[in-house]
Amino acid sequence: MGRKLEIFLVEMPLLAPFEISSGVSERRQCVIVRLEEDGLVGWGEAPADSQPFYSYETSETAFYIIKEFLSKPLMEAKDPNEFLNKVRNVRGHQMAKAGAEMALWDLEAKKASIPLWKLLGGVREEIESGVSVGIQRSVDELLRIVSSYLDEGYRRIKLKIKPGWDKDIVGAVRREYPDIKLQVDANAAYRLQDWPSLKELDKYELLMIEQPLDYDDLVDHSILAKMLKTPICLDESIKKPEDSYKAYRLGSCSIINLKPARVGGLLNSKIIHDFCESVGMPIWIGGMLETGIGRGHLVAAATLPNVKFPNDISASSRYYEEDIVDPPWELTSRGTIRAPGAPGIGVEVLEEKLRKFSLRSWSSS
Repeated sequence: MGRKLEIFLVEMPLLAPFEISSGVSERRQCVIVRLEEDGLVGWGEAPADSQPFYSYETSETAFYIIKEFLSKPLMEAKDPNEFLNKVRNVRGHQMAKAGAEMALWDLEAKKASIPLWKLLGGVREEIESGVSVGIQRSVDELLRIVSSYLDEGYRRIKLKIKPGWDKDIVGAVRREYPDIKLQVDANAAYRLQDWPSLKELDKYELLMIEQPLDYDDLVDHSILAKMLKTPICLDESIKKPEDSYKAYRLGSCSIINLKPARVGGLLNSKIIHDFCESVGMPIWIGGMLETGIGRGHLVAAATLPNVKFPNDISASSRYYEEDIVDPPWELTSRGTIRAPGAPGIGVEVLEEKLRKFSLRSWSSS
């Protein structure tokens, strides 16, 4: 088949520290996958970070798993479905699988000379963009940052919360901006016995509360969902297509934040999307501080028909002073990002910059 595979462990500085309930990031690591065949290059990204706080996967484990266990199937598979079948005996490591599988999707779209979003079955040429605001040092600082993002045109604000940084800051933002689309994300910071604090958030007309309880939980979320007026959205608890079915059957949530890397790639994302659409459960596409490569795959996923809320897909300039793609992803004046017309993910990868940010790399040849 004549394929060549390269993987890069990349570290890029963030424009500003980004804090969630489990920790602070100042630099962002990931693994970039480059798959070349007949002069065409497919790109994928495994956005596992350097620390195992969001997931047990890290950039180091993703690099290792791709090199040692996924590289041969990736070189041999004719399409994403065959690749996932070949690596079925590798348990977990969904971000590593996603980074490899997404490179196959990009390559297939370029072979067909069509944009990835069209190959995936997308239906919209622009996607709604929201923005996620990390935990700040003060309410005043938070309000200043929210104001700046609204001025940029973002259609929805998501506030990161944790015990002690929740109802007061949500109330402050809601008083200042009574009409904006507003939601919160706890990144699993609460326990079921904290439900009175979460119940306090019902008064603020939020779109949803994202992943309030344990990152592996479905059962307690189903109990909490009955206690709250505000819809529950699950993120970390949905790690594979089967989890979306279980969450629906248990009543654990009424919305899913679908992160393609978290669920093993775009094929599994499509399976989850189609199931949720069949049962009337809306989804939206979440981000993990991806570079412009991973962002291209997120934009493609966000064009699918059952994406009903603004997505956590922001402009390249939200996180990075310089991205590794050209053109960088930009927000329109309407608070949207255009689905590109070029084949594949629709942007060119600046390989010189990629190599500049690489801590190390591995090649199949």
